[in-house]
Amino acid sequence: MKVVTDQIGPVAVVRVSEPRLTYSLLPGFSSTVTDLLAHGERQFLIDLAPVAYLDSAAIGCLMDLFRQINHAGGRLKLSGVQRRVQALLTLTGTQHFIEIHADESSAIDSFGA
Repeated sequence: MKVVTDQIGPVAVVRVSEPRLTYSLLPGFSSTVTDLLAHGERQFLIDLAPVAYLDSAAIGCLMDLFRQINHAGGRLKLSGVQRRVQALLTLTGTQHFIEIHADESSAIDSFGA
C-alpha cells in the first residue's frame, strides 16, 4: 500500500498513491490513519486524487475511520475525488457524513488552517 502522510498546519494529510483502494489494501491504509489518531491527530484530510476505484470494503473503511475520528472529537475530509469515486460515494450516501472537496488546498482551507 502506497500511503504518504504530511502535516499542513493542524491537518494530517494522508495521500493514497494507488489507482484502486480495495479490501486487500485496507489494513495498511486504515492503520496509517488510526496510528495518527492514537498519536493525537484530530484533523484529517485523505487525498484520493490517484484513486479511480473504491470497493464497498473501502467505503466501509472510510465510514469506520469517520466514526473513530468523530468519536475522538476530530474531523475527516476527502479531497481530489475522481468522478467515478464521487458517484460511488454519492450512491452510498457517504457524502452526507464526510465532506468532499475538489482539491487539497480548498479542503485545508475548510479546516480553518
